[in-house]
Amino acid sequence: MREIGTRYDGAQSKTMTPQSITHYEIIEKLGEGGMGVVYKARDIKLDRMVAIKVLPAGKTGDASRKQRFIQEARAASALNHPNIVTIHEIAEENGIDFIVMEYVAGKTLDQAIPRRGMRVGETLGIATQIAGALAAAHEAKIVHRDLKPGNVMVSDKGVVKLLDFGLAKLQDKAPLGEDENTRTAGPRTEEGSILGTVSYMSPEQAEAKPVDGRSDIFSFGAVLYEMLTGQRAFLGESRISTLSRILNADPPPLHEVAPEVPVELERIVNRCLRKDPRKRFQGVADLEIALQELKEESDSGRLAAPVAGAAKPLPPSRIPGRAAWWVTGAAATLSLAAGVAWYRMPAPAAKAGAPNEAALTQLTFDSGLTVEPSFWPGGNMIAYASDRATGANLDIWIQQMGGEAKRLTTHAADD
Repeated sequence: MREIGTRYDGAQSKTMTPQSITHYEIIEKLGEGGMGVVYKARDIKLDRMVAIKVLPAGKTGDASRKQRFIQEARAASALNHPNIVTIHEIAEENGIDFIVMEYVAGKTLDQAIPRRGMRVGETLGIATQIAGALAAAHEAKIVHRDLKPGNVMVSDKGVVKLLDFGLAKLQDKAPLGEDENTRTAGPRTEEGSILGTVSYMSPEQAEAKPVDGRSDIFSFGAVLYEMLTGQRAFLGESRISTLSRILNADPPPLHEVAPEVPVELERIVNRCLRKDPRKRFQGVADLEIALQELKEESDSGRLAAPVAGAAKPLPPSRIPGRAAWWVTGAAATLSLAAGVAWYRMPAPAAKAGAPNEAALTQLTFDSGLTVEPSFWPGGNMIAYASDRATGANLDIWIQQMGGEAKRLTTHAADD
């Protein structure tokens, strides 16, 4: 590796830009993060552009950092997917470790997101590709653990490439600086027992608990939220306050920040962002299918924007696990029950010369969540799921028209 010149990057310490690495001619520096410096280079032998990530010379003595650097190459090279960056080579020269990967002409997602967020169609086009890449990684038993806009490249043709598997399936016990604030631009990976970038990590990741693919789903929800709104789902004045928001607070409702987002898409984001991993999507493959279906509706023009005044989805911490797909709130369900009851009830006899008049009857009056009504064939009895007893999980209730409701199940899980 030959080096030329001295380069200054703002207030950072001076760094040397290499002229070449083995048979790769360095063209320019693309970026720098906690895991290394990335350069755009030309492969002289094959005459193609590549990206080279170099582990800084001062870090080669750190065994854990070097192990993580190598892990990134091995994890990514084990995956073969059009939306995951291709690794060409991992090598060492004169004590310098580096990874050679495909060069993607474009922007990172954090650079591509407008100040007020992306259009729904554009968001779905990118999101389905990210979900497909994650699904392939999870199928190979690889959890990314640092999904964020800065680790997603969007090419000039709209093709997504998922980057940086440096935290995949790793443990790191190095201490984390308590005085480090959450970055508001160009986030880098937080290094320490808490792995990942603070604003996008899952609650279980924030508490340094074991994580699985559902942690990536939470991070994906945070990325989706930012794509649609232009602002982070969780952002505090410091690292600690951001972690507190992740653990204890919901982001501002999507329909308030971005009213044009369809209700169906807001439900998906809410389900991804549930604090309890058991109440999120249990696999990225299901999430990918849900997004793909919405994308098809959007592309065909069938995906309608929300109607002003329509019932909105409940925040992610409030919606029970399996209710998410069909819940728009208790008020909407009450309206549904009343409407179906009116449809099932015999029409009153019309007076001579007078038009028929329909009557609406409210059937349930509790303030909890009431969903999935089902009527007895005779129309005089209704069964439904409600959390009125516990406020936490759904039980089955049955009720005569105009009578008292009776609880049929008492399981801790949703019924």
